Amino acid sequence: MAEIIQRDGTWAFDGTTVRITPGLHRSVPLFRQTYGEVAVPLEAVAGVVFEPERKRGRLRIRLREGADPLLQATGGRLPDPADPYRLVVDVDRAGVAEYVAEEIRRALLLDQIPKEPTKAYLLPGPPVPVSVRSSDGTVSFDGTQVRIDWADTSDRVKRATGPRIIAVGDLVQVEWLPNSGYEDGFLRFVTRETVFSKLPPEKDPYALDLWGSARRDLLTALVATAITARLPHPSTRGGGEQAQRRPPTAAVPPAADHHDVLLRRLRELGELHRDGVLTDEEFAMTKAAVLRGF
Repeated sequence: MAEIIQRDGTWAFDGTTVRITPGLHRSVPLFRQTYGEVAVPLEAVAGVVFEPERKRGRLRIRLREGADPLLQATGGRLPDPADPYRLVVDVDRAGVAEYVAEEIRRALLLDQIPKEPTKAYLLPGPPVPVSVRSSDGTVSFDGTQVRIDWADTSDRVKRATGPRIIAVGDLVQVEWLPNSGYEDGFLRFVTRETVFSKLPPEKDPYALDLWGSARRDLLTALVATAITARLPHPSTRGGGEQAQRRPPTAAVPPAADHHDVLLRRLRELGELHRDGVLTDEEFAMTKAAVLRGF
């Protein structure tokens, strides 16, 4: 067993799995603490390196492309401190860090682990159900559908459409950009019907506009990852045809008691359009979204 314990977290390697546990110190980002322990199978590892610095170093593990739904969902945009595959190492523990890295490298060589992209996810992503409250509303995922409940501060266009419910079978992909604290981010759910939508995140009823606490908004990556893990693996999209040939999810007929709600929301949209809040394009897109929701 090769192990290193730091305030930032613990890495333990038993020859087949790198077990990464975040530290409990307040300096450890909320995202890593919430994401929790990650068990990385050796076959998912492309390489490992220890980067020594003057006061402290960094132990980094590099995963094979396509092995991890978290990296697929975030596209390398996670801030360094929130990266679960990075460990800050005190200078007096540099020797231990080098030993752990060398043990992992030796196992990769002995097991002849390829570095090519994987054809399936080798890590499971976060468990479901998962729910995150962001600056624009609360987004939840139970493994089969996404639900967005808008906040009081959400754009009137979004609140007028009511809660957004999207079946995972209707999703083409999830787009995620973090709120950096200097620039807004977003979490967008792309369906076959909205793939060409040009609405900005603040008005798009299929997107969360991330503009508040960067620390808390970062947790939306948990939802993005949980959904990504259940979408077709990127390797299947090369031909793209089979994934795109999936039949649309059958629409559920609206219940009779939803009729009044539908009419009220359409009236609200009409008023927003007449008042100039919505452009013609925004009105058409949002109206279509309301009708699909029912």
